[in-house]
Amino acid sequence: MIKLLARGVAVGQAVKILDDDVACDIIKIGNIVRNKERFVKRRQRIIGPDGSTLKAIELLTQCYVLVQGSTVSVMGPHKGLKEVRRIVLDCMKNIHPIYRIKELMIKRELAKDPQLATESWDRFLPQFRKKHLKTSEKTAKKNERLEEKNEARKVAGLEPIGQQKEKPAKKVYTPFPPAQQPRKVDLQLESGEYFLKNTEKEARDARRRKDKQEEVAAENRARRAEVFVAPTETAAPTVEEKRKRKREKDSEAMADGDGEKEKIKRKKKHKKSEDAES
Repeated sequence: MIKLLARGVAVGQAVKILDDDVACDIIKIGNIVRNKERFVKRRQRIIGPDGSTLKAIELLTQCYVLVQGSTVSVMGPHKGLKEVRRIVLDCMKNIHPIYRIKELMIKRELAKDPQLATESWDRFLPQFRKKHLKTSEKTAKKNERLEEKNEARKVAGLEPIGQQKEKPAKKVYTPFPPAQQPRKVDLQLESGEYFLKNTEKEARDARRRKDKQEEVAAENRARRAEVFVAPTETAAPTVEEKRKRKREKDSEAMADGDGEKEKIKRKKKHKKSEDAES
């Protein structure tokens, strides 16, 4: 009882340890995970969102569980203490408590059936994968599922989902290694840079820097000058130009009117000739 009180258990709860059918177990979890961030994250998994995981563990094991600091204090029957210890240690080894909770729920339902009392429950319990799949295995399984979906969609007359990219053609294998790349010294020998003196190298570098600065300065000047370029303006027509355009329009209109009058005269003449013949 003193140990439980020292680990933050309430007095009313700690007194129950004096009963014959109540036992306690203090699980030390501080030395299982070295990384502090991982330790805090995995310890929080035991509690769960709003304490839901901890409440489920207490209901299934008929135990009182208190997570405090680097220890987990448990009070309850011996069978429940074993289950809680298993759940807590597995959680600190990166096995989520929900897997053990599911197993306990199935066992609880199976225990109600008297016919299964003498049988093995292994075929009813879920078999969770202990080994993580590699990236290539995950990709292969994903591609298989996608192919099955696409086949079903083709039968239904729908467009396939996520067309797979065409794999590039494999390169022809050659046992010979690629040609050796030239060294820095070889390149310097070819260009003649190797034989230059230090003063000549410095002068060359200074000349290159100066040329680069001049190019950048010219670009900056051109960019600044673009702001001051006046836009092209359309000059308003003068009075003489307006009068000239008006005269041209009038002359075109008169020409069109004379042409229409001539057409009317021709029609009248043609009609008169037809009447005279008749």
